[in-house]
Amino acid sequence: MGPDKGLVVRSFEGRVGFYQHFFKRVFDVLLVGLSLPIVVPLIALFALAVALDGRKPFYRQSRIGKDGRIFFMMKLRTMVPDADATLEAYLASNPDARLEWDIKQKLTHDPRITRIGHALRKSSMDELPQLWNVLKGDMSLVGPRPMMTGQDQLYPRMDMYTRMRPGITGLWQVSDRNHCTFADRAKFDLSYLDEMSFKTDIHLLMRTVGVVFRATGC
Repeated sequence: MGPDKGLVVRSFEGRVGFYQHFFKRVFDVLLVGLSLPIVVPLIALFALAVALDGRKPFYRQSRIGKDGRIFFMMKLRTMVPDADATLEAYLASNPDARLEWDIKQKLTHDPRITRIGHALRKSSMDELPQLWNVLKGDMSLVGPRPMMTGQDQLYPRMDMYTRMRPGITGLWQVSDRNHCTFADRAKFDLSYLDEMSFKTDIHLLMRTVGVVFRATGC
């Protein structure tokens, strides 16, 4: 007689639930705490570089979090002050860019990004202030990419997305993210939800190190 399918499912959900709802949070806080002596000076250095470029070094943006809660995500500033107006003007005069934006919600050649911002994004260093969001419990080290308010209409599985804390890094973030549609992110997020474990998170964090050193961020 084979194993009871209901028992197997409950066992799987129990393992995932323990990690997702308890140990994952403990792991986040411990790892962020250990990294602070290295990360804080780096953030200060990059913030100084942005300030010397004539801009406020930090900005926050509303994102959709676990259970659909809205939170403010911290980042180093990488865009011009009038970024929204710059984007709209660029898209209005460039049909190809408009199509790319509508499909991917991002641009290969983004006119909003400053010279220093481009370097920070390529190295993913602009994400470092999000460690504060992790400590607050808004985010996790590993999880789905934080979604901007309004983008939920383009995402096919919001019920699945809102089961998780958004992550600084994740399966989509370390994959070929520059060449997939916005809706494709749901496939990566669903795969991560199915495979969520301590081992998976360690693996994705190690892959993130490779992304940083190869400067393949965006």
